Amino acid sequence: MLILAATPIGNLSDASARLIEAMRDSKFIAAEDTRSLLKLANSLGIKLNARLFSLHEHNEGDRLQQILEIATEESVLVVSDAGMPTVSDPGFLLVRAAVVAGIEVTVIPGPSAVLSALAVSGLPTDRFTFEGFLPRKQGERRKMFASLVREKRTMIFFESPHRILESLEDAALELGADRQASVSRELTKKFEHTERGTLQHLVEWAKSQPKGEMVLVVAGALEEAINTNALVEQVLALTSDGTGLKDAVAEIAAATGASKKELYQLVLEQRKTSTL
Repeated sequence: MLILAATPIGNLSDASARLIEAMRDSKFIAAEDTRSLLKLANSLGIKLNARLFSLHEHNEGDRLQQILEIATEESVLVVSDAGMPTVSDPGFLLVRAAVVAGIEVTVIPGPSAVLSALAVSGLPTDRFTFEGFLPRKQGERRKMFASLVREKRTMIFFESPHRILESLEDAALELGADRQASVSRELTKKFEHTERGTLQHLVEWAKSQPKGEMVLVVAGALEEAINTNALVEQVLALTSDGTGLKDAVAEIAAATGASKKELYQLVLEQRKTSTL
């Protein structure tokens, strides 16, 4: 079988007794980075007796058959550098292939940056969507946020510290500066901190250049709070980048479900007002 095991996302005390036992007893371990695994084992006082395999985004496809062949006869422990394998980490292709091959897949649950950030955000937790890492390029990032303007569920994103300010600025532009959100950094570590407020407030906070891996949590849209002004701003942002007005209106309308005719008229009115 395959055993997916969650590892600490910061505080080593979060390593479960089941994880420690599995690491100590496993004969085969597939790890995102074997060096990180050895460091974790050393920190936990564990002597590994397993044959180690690296399993990362660049070699997962090539390693599948080798690991599956072992998993048909023995248990293979699968770990990522932090958190749960397959969740924005390697392992999905392996699990899918194991399911197809009829190999049992089980889990040793544990720390999760996604659920931890959601829990402390102060935002609705009854329905949420995890969107993974935000795109690196600004244009792609804005399109992603624009496509989520009408998303009613709480949204969770991963982001790096050197792009968090730009991402918050893009989120404020596309989703509205008054949208409630939070940013959690250094979860479970000594300097853990969660900043809460509007996206505009978080933009100002991020100008202080906070460090550490970030989890951005954004409130979903309220039906009565869909901001037509934000849609107009999105169209104008596209036109300022060289997109034709009709194409820009069509793109935003398709992404948000807004009426093309009404949105086009609102943009014309906004342009007319701006020239007065």
